[in-house]
Amino acid sequence: MTDCVQVSTTIDSETRARELARRLVEERLAACVQIAGPLASTYRWEGRVEEATEWLLLIKTTAAAVEQLSGRIRALHSYTQPEIIATPITAGDPRYLEWIAAEVAG
Repeated sequence: MTDCVQVSTTIDSETRARELARRLVEERLAACVQIAGPLASTYRWEGRVEEATEWLLLIKTTAAAVEQLSGRIRALHSYTQPEIIATPITAGDPRYLEWIAAEVAG
């Protein structure tokens, strides 16, 4: 196990995805954010099946920063209930993982 985590969230436009990514890196809550999209999403919301075009953000951070990062995502996000899923990084290149930890620690 490592102290690094990948957090995923989705958002409704490329512009908003880039803005959110930049803020999280500038605030040292993330070392890196990758943006993929557009994606086609199908989900149930308020009793209805919805379809949307979204962009996926893959956020590299540390376990210690997840709670604060999640709060910033909620504060900056346009959705009432954004996706925030944290997945532990169990292995990886040691130098890359050290870089993540150093960038988030500031």
